Amino acid sequence: MTDRPALDPAVRRRLLTAQRNEITEHHIYRKLAPMVDGAHNREVVERIAAEELAHYRTWKEHTGEEVAPDRLKILFYCIVCRVFGYTFGIKVMEQGEDRAQVDYTEIAHAVPEARSVLEDEERHEQELIALLDEERLRYVGSVVLGLNDALVELTGTLAGLSFALMNTSLIAVVGLITGIAASLSMGASEYLSQKTDEGDTDPLKAAVYTGAAYVVTVFLLIAPFLIVDHYMVALAFTIAAALLVILVFTFYISVAKDLDFRRRFAEMAAISLGVAGISFAIGVLVRLAFGVEI
Repeated sequence: MTDRPALDPAVRRRLLTAQRNEITEHHIYRKLAPMVDGAHNREVVERIAAEELAHYRTWKEHTGEEVAPDRLKILFYCIVCRVFGYTFGIKVMEQGEDRAQVDYTEIAHAVPEARSVLEDEERHEQELIALLDEERLRYVGSVVLGLNDALVELTGTLAGLSFALMNTSLIAVVGLITGIAASLSMGASEYLSQKTDEGDTDPLKAAVYTGAAYVVTVFLLIAPFLIVDHYMVALAFTIAAALLVILVFTFYISVAKDLDFRRRFAEMAAISLGVAGISFAIGVLVRLAFGVEI
């Protein structure tokens, strides 16, 4: 190895950080490759893994040190990809890679190779975006349909029932029956809709995704009424659960589909809370008009 001028300590620290990032991402991509659909896609991910290793060796020439990968980061992204799909996991990692690119730009004046590494990283992102065609994301529309409908309909129903009935057990039973019936109806409707459209999605799978999203949301929203005794406290927890579901799902979709997180979250939250407020007012009026006492 040829002698190189001594590096500034700050630049050296950044190089060591970049070096560890590269070897960590090399191992992550190697583990992700078997999870990716299609031989071509796997080949692309494996090639990117090899290039990350080459970047690691480039930094090693300057630092003269071996750097161990971040095992916790590798484990974290492998779990994320297993649970949420490789599209989401890779997009999250690429966002982290965007933050790392700032370091490459700053050290380019001391290490000219940093510019070529930056170009490789930018190309990685474009290649990954082009290859990602995960089955579960083709059914996002069906999941959104089931989740949105459950959030809007059941949050409103529970809000209306809360003041009309004022009994958590009764509210939970009525809400559960309503939710299960609605989930079956939504699943059937989605099946017929997809059957009519004749697109590239399986009508049965679309129906299952819609119904499953609806049922899971139903149980999350009803759970407070099965745990808490006071109906107003239970309703508050239900609204908090609805906002949490909206937050998590909106974040997932915004990352996987490159959408505006804040706008979509605000829109979904406003619709759900708006319907809940109107339904609560209707429950008050119904109770006063009919003199319901339970």
